[in-house]
Amino acid sequence: MQYLALIYIDEKKLEALPPGQFEEMMRGCLTHADELKAKGKLLESQMLEPPSTARSIRQKGGRLTATDGPFAEAKEVLGGFNLLEAANMDEAVELATVFPWHLVGCVEVRPVHAIENMRARVFATQNGQSSVSAR
Repeated sequence: MQYLALIYIDEKKLEALPPGQFEEMMRGCLTHADELKAKGKLLESQMLEPPSTARSIRQKGGRLTATDGPFAEAKEVLGGFNLLEAANMDEAVELATVFPWHLVGCVEVRPVHAIENMRARVFATQNGQSSVSAR
């Protein structure tokens, strides 16, 4: 089963790291990522640009709007993700804890819901077949 480890970073904590510690953390993170990829446990891993580069798209009062930057002030911002392959949530959490980012924020591990299951459900409903589960 796939799990997404969402990496939230507190930029103040990141900025407060002693000189060279971020680079050391990144080296450890990338080394661990390479090891997990070799074992087939890490399927994808990406960093995100800062929230200041984002655009938020919303519908307000029947009008579509796009605004620069993050939606709300937040102590922690989404900084990246790791897509993991694990037997269960416990294994996924174990894999995610080796990455150092919980030291400067939070790592949220969440099961991935296969989009193909939803595709089958909504198109079955469209074709007049009954669907019992919301997932």
